[in-house]
Amino acid sequence: MSTAEHEKGAVRETPDRYGAFPRLTPEQLEDLSAHGERRRTAEGEVLYREGEPFREFLAILSGTVEILHDQGGPDERTVAVHGPGRFLGELGLLEGQAAFNTAVVREAGEILAVPVERQRALVGSDPVLGDLILRAYLGRRYLLIGLGAGFRILGSCYSRDTLRLREFAARNRLPHRWVDLERDKEAEALLRRFAIRPEETPVVLWQGERLLRNPSNAELARLIGLPAPSSENERCDVMVVGAGPAGLAAAVYGASDGLTTVTVDAVATGGQAATSSRIENYLGFPSGISGGELIERAVLQAHKFGARLMVPAEVSTLTPQDDEYVVTFTDGSRAQAGAVVLASGVRYRRLEVPGIDRLEGISVYYAATVHEAGLCRADPVAVVGGGNSAGQAALFLAQHASGVHLLVRGGDLNANMSRYLVDQVEQHPKIEVLLHTEVRGVAGEEKLESLTVEDNASNERRELQAAALFVFIGARPRTEWLGGVLALDEKGFVLTGADTGAVADANRWAPLGREPMLLETTLPGVFAAGDVRSGSVKRVASATGEGAMAIRLVHEHRERRGNLVTADSEGRRPVAGGSVSSR
Repeated sequence: MSTAEHEKGAVRETPDRYGAFPRLTPEQLEDLSAHGERRRTAEGEVLYREGEPFREFLAILSGTVEILHDQGGPDERTVAVHGPGRFLGELGLLEGQAAFNTAVVREAGEILAVPVERQRALVGSDPVLGDLILRAYLGRRYLLIGLGAGFRILGSCYSRDTLRLREFAARNRLPHRWVDLERDKEAEALLRRFAIRPEETPVVLWQGERLLRNPSNAELARLIGLPAPSSENERCDVMVVGAGPAGLAAAVYGASDGLTTVTVDAVATGGQAATSSRIENYLGFPSGISGGELIERAVLQAHKFGARLMVPAEVSTLTPQDDEYVVTFTDGSRAQAGAVVLASGVRYRRLEVPGIDRLEGISVYYAATVHEAGLCRADPVAVVGGGNSAGQAALFLAQHASGVHLLVRGGDLNANMSRYLVDQVEQHPKIEVLLHTEVRGVAGEEKLESLTVEDNASNERRELQAAALFVFIGARPRTEWLGGVLALDEKGFVLTGADTGAVADANRWAPLGREPMLLETTLPGVFAAGDVRSGSVKRVASATGEGAMAIRLVHEHRERRGNLVTADSEGRRPVAGGSVSSR
């Protein structure tokens, strides 16, 4: 929208085409008014600013508000215009992140302002209002991602640190735009403007003035407002390591049961599930749900019950101390936990093909999200794998690419893929399924241009045109830091329950008068749930169930050990250092 249009008063409300800009009913506004205050607005007033934390949930009673990206900067643009009945903000308001845009009053009127903390509680307690706001905020977040709003990552496509920052932003569903030093015409002007030497890249730019030179993931997280581990030796009832479906389920059930629960993850909330474009066999969602939406709902649910989530926070050691455990993070901070739930999941296996490493993150990916899909529009792509993740990725990418080659090493798509996915994949006009097919080579200087594939039944080779390669060939557990601490199977997965019988230390368990419980490891009070556990069913529903079950077993462990943390007469629970905190 141009300045001239503003001067003429031609401020038109953005249509609600995707459910991202719904209107509250008079009854909902009336209910909200009991929790906030009405306030007059003036033309040109800034209601909240990009880069600053949200203080209030704002609903428009009269007048018009414009949402701007990069207000006053060279990339200023209108994201949306809202009128009476609509509400402002996006997902960051509910998750404690900074605002990714600026709200400016264009036509004076009146707003209803509800403090953020009170609004978060309302979203959790009112299912109708909560669902309306959550769906709108999720839609707005994905619109911002598609617009390339938020911060900019300026770096070379050949830089490992650039790849690291891009992956962190994508996995945490943070609006951003990558400016490639090698190909983007904007890059040179930005380097000159901020006096950045090429060897100082990658850098993160935000709000036209905030600049971080090759920041760590933690530094970028703090810029956005994600919570950090405390330098103090905190104590919690349950420490959950990993924030995928199993870890988030443990967080929800632990916190809702009154346990002080801390959940940490080295990269992002969601695990592999968050990279899934559509999950159609999860109970309660007959039309399916995207992995990102499922995870955001779980995160908000965990916050609702008082669980604390910290990302990125990578655990380096787990040490028994008396009847509890000391968890040490890679930054040197520590926490003490009465029980631990290991839900660190797995990481994708990399494809071993000569020359492929130089293309990883550029046109070879191990996840298929809106970020990757946006980089390969109208071009053919290839997906390697024969499981559900590969099938879901193929269907999702077929919405963006000109065609999808699904390369399956085996001879039967039904062997490892759910029947409903097989039917959709085989019937899709843009997906070509190639059985008995393996990648033998990649071609392309700056990005992938073609693949050499081989039929492993006939040994015949041929070239396939592909602008991107998506790899889903299984995974390995994230348990390197647990070696020598507790028992793992031959593939590195955590042994639990009856499987620990031959390796559990009898001297450790004899005083307890019991054997390890179903999900318990060779350490009493340390449980494993989800993909990281040996013998687990690698499905979202199974991981969620195990996360919930782990909390029930935590209660049994606490009751048998007598290490319950009791509340004082005022209902406050003790924390590290002898202080107390209210729940």
